[in-house]
Amino acid sequence: MNTSTLTLPQTSHNERSQLAKGIAVGLVAASIGALYTVFARWGMARGLSSPDLTVLRFGVAGILMLPVLALAWRRDSAQFTTRWRVWLLVALLAGTPFGLLMFGALQFAPPSHAAVFPFTAMSVMGMVLGAVVLGDRMTLRRVVGIAVVLTGLVLVSGVEAASLTLRASLGDAMFLAAGTLWAGFGIVLRKHRLAPLLATAVISISALFTYVPAYIGFTGGEGLFLAAPFVFWVEVLVQGVIAGAGTLYTYSKMVSLLGPSRAAVFPALAPGLAALMAWPVLGHVPAQLEAVGLLLVMTGLIVAVTTSAGSAQKA
Repeated sequence: MNTSTLTLPQTSHNERSQLAKGIAVGLVAASIGALYTVFARWGMARGLSSPDLTVLRFGVAGILMLPVLALAWRRDSAQFTTRWRVWLLVALLAGTPFGLLMFGALQFAPPSHAAVFPFTAMSVMGMVLGAVVLGDRMTLRRVVGIAVVLTGLVLVSGVEAASLTLRASLGDAMFLAAGTLWAGFGIVLRKHRLAPLLATAVISISALFTYVPAYIGFTGGEGLFLAAPFVFWVEVLVQGVIAGAGTLYTYSKMVSLLGPSRAAVFPALAPGLAALMAWPVLGHVPAQLEAVGLLLVMTGLIVAVTTSAGSAQKA
C-alpha cells in the first residue's frame, strides 16, 4: 500500500516527461519535413528535378548510415540474421517504394494534393492500424483531433474542387498508398521495438542500393552534373543530411516515445510550417486561409496528442 503510494507520482511524472520529449521530437520532425518541401521547390526552380532531389536524399543518407549499420552488425549480427523479415518489411514500408509512390504521384496530381492526401493517410491509417495491430483505443478525442487536423490541411494546401479530376485521382491514390506505407512503418517500429537509429540506417542503405542504381541507369545523373555547385551542395545538406537521415530518425524516435497513433499526426504540421518558411526563402507570403489552416492543424494536433496515456491503451 505504502509502496504503491510512493511509485504512482513517479510513473505520472515519467509519462509527462515522455510526452514532452515526444512532442519536442515531433516538432523537429515536422520542421524538417517543411524545410525539405521548401528547398525542394527552391531546387526545382533552379533546374533540379524530383528524381534528382530524391537520389540526393537516399544516396547521401545511405552513405552517412553505412558506419552505423557496420558497427551494429559487428556488435550483434544475430539481430539481422534472425529478424531479417522485420528489417525487410521496414525497408519496404519507408524506403524506395514510399519514395517512388510520392514522386510518381506528382506526375498526375497537383502539388496542393501532396499537402493533404499523404498526411490524411498517415493520420487516419496510423490511428486505425494502431487500434487493430497494437490495441490502441480509438478515442473520440483523438478522432476529433485528427478531423480538425485534416480540415486545417485542406485550408493550408488550397485544394480546389476543380483540381479533383480523374487524372488527379490516380495521383491521389498513390499519395494515399504512400501515407499508408508510412503509417505501417510506425506500427512495425513500435510492435518490434526497433532502435530508431538502426531503423534509419537499414532504410537509408536499402534505398542507396536500390533507388540510386535505378536513377543512374535511367538518367545517367545528368541533372546533378548540370546543377550549379551552390545549388547542388545546398540540396546535399538539406535533402541528404537533414531530411534524408533526420526525417527517418526523428519520426522513429517519436514513435518510440508517443506510439504510432500519436506520431502519425505530427507530419501534418509540415505543410503549414512550409508556408511560413517559404516566406523568407521563396518570397511567398502566407495567405489568410493558410494561417487559419495552420492554427487548425496545431489545435487538432494538441487535442489528438494529449490524450491521456491510460485512455490510449486497450481496455
